[in-house]
Amino acid sequence: MMNKIHTENAPAAIGPYSQAVCVGSLVFTSGQIALNPETGAVNGNDITEQTHQVCKNLAAVLKAAGSSLERAVKTVCFLSDMADFAAFNEVYGQYFTEKPARSCVAVKSLPKNVLVEVEVIAEKE
Repeated sequence: MMNKIHTENAPAAIGPYSQAVCVGSLVFTSGQIALNPETGAVNGNDITEQTHQVCKNLAAVLKAAGSSLERAVKTVCFLSDMADFAAFNEVYGQYFTEKPARSCVAVKSLPKNVLVEVEVIAEKE
């Protein structure tokens, strides 16, 4: 059975999707971007600020699903510019300390013209 997850501590979905879904013992988050959950506005002008906001949003969604960043088993990361890879990694590593499997790709553009989007698959606690 699939359970949809929603929390006010992360931005609402900007399309017809859930913040996350749980299936069995796994949580699948939708991609999170650097939106402030209170205002819905993009938070931060550079990759460092935006990555911090993305990770905070992911942590809130995972917490609502009964999981955490430490329980992440796989992430998929999208950057609008691969030149931001090193700065992104610096911040990402502060949050994903257990070093889950990861893919990271550059894309032409992201919603709201943000610089980064990250989705997570994690185990429930």
